[in-house]
Amino acid sequence: MRVNPAVFSDIQKIWDLNHAESRINLIVCGSVYSMMTKIFRDKKEPLYNRQNRFMTIRSFKPSVLKEILDVYHPGYTNEDLLALYTFTGGVAKYVELLIDDNAVTLDSMVDSMISPDSIFINEGRSILIEEFGKDYDIYFSILSAIASGKTRRSEIESIIGKPIGGYLTRLEEDYGIIVKQIPIGAKVLSKNARYVINDIFFTFWFRFIFRYSHILEISGYKQLRTLIMRDYPTFSGVTLEKYFREKAIESEKYTRIGRWWDRKGEHEIDMVAANEFDKKVEIYEIKRNRKNIDLSILENKVKAMLAATHLFKDHNIVTKGLDMQDM
Repeated sequence: MRVNPAVFSDIQKIWDLNHAESRINLIVCGSVYSMMTKIFRDKKEPLYNRQNRFMTIRSFKPSVLKEILDVYHPGYTNEDLLALYTFTGGVAKYVELLIDDNAVTLDSMVDSMISPDSIFINEGRSILIEEFGKDYDIYFSILSAIASGKTRRSEIESIIGKPIGGYLTRLEEDYGIIVKQIPIGAKVLSKNARYVINDIFFTFWFRFIFRYSHILEISGYKQLRTLIMRDYPTFSGVTLEKYFREKAIESEKYTRIGRWWDRKGEHEIDMVAANEFDKKVEIYEIKRNRKNIDLSILENKVKAMLAATHLFKDHNIVTKGLDMQDM
């Protein structure tokens, strides 16, 4: 695009004139999301709407990660499984890098990722600088804030120090890197929204590698490893929630899966999984350790949810706990 912008017009002409008789299945691959969408979905571009299908390569599902570990690390623990999910998000490239390095346990994965020659150190920067261009520093600051738990727009703006509405829109709609989540049962335009990074690896990268890049600048790999291991239980607790939501999606048992929280932040439910055909709702509290699950507290949260939304008023509601033993 930079060297010869006319290339896409040339492709358009050749394709339009010859594709009907060419017997060619043309597959165009690219890793810069914004560029791929611009080439084929921008009405001003010569190749607009020329594609028969627009496919996005998906991450491995939890069941596939289990299969991989079962082959390369028989007898793996659920801690190993959660670590693989937490650090890679199921992205094939990252899973392959760890497996090839024989990094199949929590400790060995951290050692592999936080080392002088690790591709993971510069991965986020090398991918996203191409996406964001000259404004990358603002986008990086926003993503770093989200990865650190500042998920509401007001919280992010308090850190950035200026309005960020346009940046959030572009991160969501143009780049596909974040998603805006609303409580299950809330109106689409609800202001009770939170922003999360769509990619688990990017969440890890911004939470630890970008945030502590000053440590890496002085080759403080051991120090960064200590920080990661210190914060890992809390960080992986959040990814454990996403793991179970992905597992619920993979089961195909439900018609609606989501989370719920109130405006004040007093009540929050980790997962709501509903089957609207059977009129059954399963509501989960998710913790790493089973002893930290209190179903009586969860039931109080459910009462608050039902008072705020009438979505499940005629459903059979069951409250349950999930922990690492259920992975």
